[in-house]
Amino acid sequence: MLLTVHCSCNTMQCMKNDDQITLRVARDVAAALEQRARERRVPKSQLVREALEAYLVGPPREDAAETWSRVAPLVGSVALDPGSAERDALARRLRAHNWRS
Repeated sequence: MLLTVHCSCNTMQCMKNDDQITLRVARDVAAALEQRARERRVPKSQLVREALEAYLVGPPREDAAETWSRVAPLVGSVALDPGSAERDALARRLRAHNWRS
């Protein structure tokens, strides 16, 4: 009896231009990754891709006007007496930078 086996490797077209990386993770992280992949019934590589994308994209950055609108009510709310500024290096810096005569 003769058994012929044909093997082929099919690269998914959507992955053809993607880079491949190899990384090491702690055993507990690997175990958590494996368990989550089993729970979701997806490959571990998919979970890693999703986690990296979420981490790298991160929350949207706000512009300077939005930042200023959040901190504007706090401007000038710290009072420093001259004695404190002389004893505390941070207070001296704040006073030198923000003091209004």
